[in-house]
Amino acid sequence: MGAGDNRLMDMVDEKARLAGSNKMELLLFSLGGNEVFGINVFKVREVCETIAITKTPNVPRGVEGIISLRGAILPVIDLATAINMQIDAPRTKLLITEFSSHTQAFLVADVDRIVRVDWEKVKSPQSMPTSNMTFMTALTELADGKLVSILDVEQILASVIGEDKVPAEILPVDADIKSNVFFADDSMLARKKITEVLDRMGLPHQHAINGAEAWDKLKGIAARCDAEKIPLDLSLGMILVDAEMPEMDGYVLTRHIKSDSRFAGIPVVMHSSLSSVANKKLGQQVGVDAYVAKFHPTELSTMIAAQLTHVKARKGANEA
Repeated sequence: MGAGDNRLMDMVDEKARLAGSNKMELLLFSLGGNEVFGINVFKVREVCETIAITKTPNVPRGVEGIISLRGAILPVIDLATAINMQIDAPRTKLLITEFSSHTQAFLVADVDRIVRVDWEKVKSPQSMPTSNMTFMTALTELADGKLVSILDVEQILASVIGEDKVPAEILPVDADIKSNVFFADDSMLARKKITEVLDRMGLPHQHAINGAEAWDKLKGIAARCDAEKIPLDLSLGMILVDAEMPEMDGYVLTRHIKSDSRFAGIPVVMHSSLSSVANKKLGQQVGVDAYVAKFHPTELSTMIAAQLTHVKARKGANEA
């Protein structure tokens, strides 16, 4: 194993310890006003001083232009403009971000520091009202009492460059594998896209907006099946989880599911914008059955159909 492989494994081990503890690290930054913003460090590739931005014609609102960074051409998105904040402060830093199979630079006023926070202390914006709620996925409070708005960067990216359409080629699944799908995701955009895919596939579904709510609902489904003396897999075909969610992340949620014998045989698929090798290995460590990156509707539908087909085949073999 080479030095690069060793570094990768060290990073995987560190992230595994972080995920297993239901914590995350936020990079704090400012857009020029008094509000403090945060982004999961897993989504940040690097931070650098602003470099020459080449203006390009006919770009969406919020796109300042493009930069060339080590041979790669990246779009530059002014975050303040993208979330409808009118701020005249100079933008001096670039956050080079990578998520949902896209790499882009976010233009910000200043970068503060990295803080480690408990997911349990990260709340949905509905419970702590603030401005720009449309582009917030969560809020948390620091030890000094400051509120940090955690941006829904997937929603921001979609609002700037547009959403991927659900292809017409996604068709209803065969009746013999049709089953209920439960999914958990804190992003409004993600829930919308997942719902579109499941509806196109003709699959009934239920959802939760964070890991803690998901675990409560899943335990409720299992309890009802116990009370009615029916197999859980008749009410639940598979579970789709996001990696980063308020109150309980997808890694801890998966561990809960996999450690409860009632859910044996029900596949858990991680559907995340954190698509690096390290995050896929993390999912494997906590027991996810498969991993699919956001937002690729065709890949998601293919994965769901494959998992439901596998469940049917396994049940058929057990009954034979």
